[in-house]
This record gives sequence, C-alpha cells and structure tokens, in this order.
Amino acid sequence: MQTAPKPVPDLLRELNVWHAVAIVAGTIIGSGIFRVPGEMMKDVGSAGMVYLVWIVGGVLSFAGALTYAELGAIKPWAGGEYVYIRDAYGPLPAFLYAWTWFLIAKPASIASVTTGIVDVLGTFPSLSFLAGHIFSIHLGAKTLAITNGTLVAIVATVLISALNYVGVKKAGSFQLVFTALKVGMIIAIIFIGFTASTGGWGNFHTTFLGAKGGMAGFMAALVAALWAYDGWNDLNMVSGEISNPGRNIPIALIAGVALVAVLYMGINAAVQYVIPASAIAGAKVPASLATQIAIGSLGAALVSAGMAFSMFVTLNGTIMSGGRVPFAMARDGYFFKQLGEVHPRFHTPALAIMVQAVMAIVLLLVGGAFRDLTALAIFAEWLFYMVAASTIFVFRKREPDTPRPYRTWGYPVVPALFIVAAGILLYYTLMDPENRQNSFAGTLIILAGIPVYWYFARQKKVQESAAK
Repeated sequence: MQTAPKPVPDLLRELNVWHAVAIVAGTIIGSGIFRVPGEMMKDVGSAGMVYLVWIVGGVLSFAGALTYAELGAIKPWAGGEYVYIRDAYGPLPAFLYAWTWFLIAKPASIASVTTGIVDVLGTFPSLSFLAGHIFSIHLGAKTLAITNGTLVAIVATVLISALNYVGVKKAGSFQLVFTALKVGMIIAIIFIGFTASTGGWGNFHTTFLGAKGGMAGFMAALVAALWAYDGWNDLNMVSGEISNPGRNIPIALIAGVALVAVLYMGINAAVQYVIPASAIAGAKVPASLATQIAIGSLGAALVSAGMAFSMFVTLNGTIMSGGRVPFAMARDGYFFKQLGEVHPRFHTPALAIMVQAVMAIVLLLVGGAFRDLTALAIFAEWLFYMVAASTIFVFRKREPDTPRPYRTWGYPVVPALFIVAAGILLYYTLMDPENRQNSFAGTLIILAGIPVYWYFARQKKVQESAAK
C-alpha cells in the first residue's frame, strides 16, 4: 500500500491588523526622527521650511503607502515588491530587485541598526566598556577592530533572528507590544518638550543663517526626511502571513504611516519649542538637547534609551521582512531551493532568516564596510520603489477584472506623484557629486545580478525538462 506524501509546510497567516500596524509604525520609527531635524535645519534654515519638508516627505510616503496598499491587497504573498515586479515585468527584473535586497540592502540595514544601538548605549557611562577592543586584524592599510560593542551587535542580530525563526506570530507580538511602548515613550518626550519652562513659541520664528538653502537644500532635507519615513514597504514583504490581507494590509499601511507622521510632527514641534533654529542645527541629537534643557541630564538619558529601544523594534521588523524576499525568489526556482523551504514546526522561512543573519554578522565583523554598502543601496532602493509602484498601472490595464478589496485613493494621480518624486530623487542623487559614485556603483551591483540570474534560470529549465 502506497502512503500519501507528507504535505509540504507553508507560511501561515497568523498576523492580525494590530500586528500589521505595528510592523509599519515600529519599523519606520528608528533613530531618524531623533537625529535628522538637525541635518534638515542645516539644509533649509527655518522651522517653517523644516515643517514643509516633513509635510512633503509625509505626503510622498503616504502616496507610496496608498499605492502599495492596493498592490498588497491584490497580491498578498511573501516577497512583496518581488512579486509585483515579477508579475508585471517578468522574472529578470524581479530577480535583480531580490538580488539587491538580499546582497546589500537588508544585511546592511541590520548591521546599521545594531551598530546604531551599540553607539547609543555607549553614551551611558556605565556602558563605556562597549568601546573596549577585544582584538584587531590588520589587512594591509585597513585594520578590522572587534570590540565589545561588536559582540553586542552580533548578539542582538542572533536573538532577534532567533525570535523570527521560531514563529512569525511571536515576532509579530513582540513588534506590537514594543511598538506600543515606543509610541508611549515618544509621546512622553513630546509632553516634556511642550511643558518646558524655558520653551517658547518665539523659537519657531528663529532661523539658521548658515543653511545650504535653495532647491539643493530642500532636496537634501527631503532625502533626510524620507530616510526617517522609510520602512513602510516592509509590511508588503510579509503579506503571505497577514490574515484577511485584502482588508488588513491597506488599513495597516494607511494607519501606520499616518501615526508616524503625527508623531514626527509632534516631536519636531516639541524640539523647536524648547530650542532655537541655530541650536537645532548645531546639535547631533536635537531631541536629546531639548529634553536635557527641559528636565536636566535625565532628559538626555531618556532620549538615548528611547533611541536604543526604538532601533531594537526596527531591527525586528527589518529581519522579519528581509527573510521573505530570498524565500520568494527561491520558491520560484531562481535561487538556492533550500532558501525557499518552510520550517515544518515553526512555519517560517527559517534558512533564509539564518543566512540573512550570517550576512549581517559578516558586515559587522568587517567594520565600517556596511556603511558604504548602505550608501550604495540608497539609489537601488528608490529605483525599485519607483519600479514596484509603476506596476499598479500594469495590473489595472492587464487585470481589470481582478477583485480589488482596496483601490488606491486618487488613482492615477497618487501613484504617479510617488513615481515622479522617486524619479526626481534619483536624479538629484545622480547629480550630487557626493552620491554620484555610490549611485553608479549601486547600478553596477544590480547589473552584476544578470549573469547570476542566467545561471539559475538555466538550472530551472534543466530541472523542468528532466521532470517531463
């Protein structure tokens, strides 16, 4: 008697709408809001212009979220943008997207976040030992230094990866609880700022005379704002594990981005209420300076703790979403098939998560190299945001009868606005002498994926022929 084959394990839809909102908001809010107001003030020079930049950045991010809400609702599968690009433009462009995310974007993001956590923790006197060297490796003119902080960053990567390994619902619940605490901490910082006895509305009329100014300054500030808003697209990468995706994905994207925009406006206003424009421009972490003025050294410690805590939640969302991209690509047969396997007990892309963690740890061990990779990824990220958003027009024309639980508000203007904005940002990135080299290098890395794709496509064809 022939026994029936065991069913192949698959991802489970265990994340509810609250988990989904927490993934959006919790992943977006990292250290950016605490740091970038100072950089933005250096670029534009006044509170009014800073707010204009925050509004424009919020509107553009919201336009992207509205576009992705429809895409996620009609194609609610693991991989997000990979799926949209594959179904609209074919496997090669989709592979180049996934190749870039797997090779550069996600490992570098993880390494950047964990190093940022260590940097912030190192500001506490009791944790000064994090800067202590364990050993160094000399490679020609370059020295790779392994510190106590490096080990802490590695441990953080391993722990959060392990959490995601043992179940998406556990990781989602972690995201929900700690995002709620993160939001509460930000509200506390806003309250402290507006109740400061030394604050005043007159600070909103001050200016920083050394600002870059003009369109160049505005675009530089906008890039900083969009970096602070970045991460809302991560939800779509875990679409295959969200319950009732046609309803919950749009709700989470819209509510999550709106919540972040309100919090960002609030904390920026609280900082401006406490300190003038020149002080904001001169501060490395304006929120820390503002709370220190408001309630003393405890305020600076509160912001530092908030930054570390916030980045830890961002780390969870980044690891959760990142593992689904190579998983989806491998499921299609265009990457190592083991990465497309689901753990039989935990129902997670376990191996993909493990490999992602290893790649991030390698970047941590080689020191500052991941910072260069992150710079290379900026151009590629916005290029693929633009390409993925454009697929909404393809699907509206090619699949007019596909059920659409959510239809993008303001279509076709809203998606077109996001695509044009992405194109403008790419143009300014290319034209900026400081970023031009990174943009071209990022393009070369994308193109380097073409021969890799040919290899896997050939292997896939051979396997399909053998199976016939």
